[in-house]
Amino acid sequence: MPNSNNKVENAKDKVVGKTKETAGKATDSQEMELKGKLQYQKGNKKEKIDKTEDNIEEKFNAKLNEK
Repeated sequence: MPNSNNKVENAKDKVVGKTKETAGKATDSQEMELKGKLQYQKGNKKEKIDKTEDNIEEKFNAKLNEK
């Protein structure tokens, strides 16, 4: 199960990423916009990985409890 630090880090990456992306669009900085998009995706992908790990752990534990 992912700890709360992972959840906070993932959320931070998503928020900071969107902020950078918006700032890049506002200032017409393609570099800043791209960095923001990448940081947002990083947080998003890590969040999906954590959810997948949770699902695997739940299914594994359910199988163990059947026996």
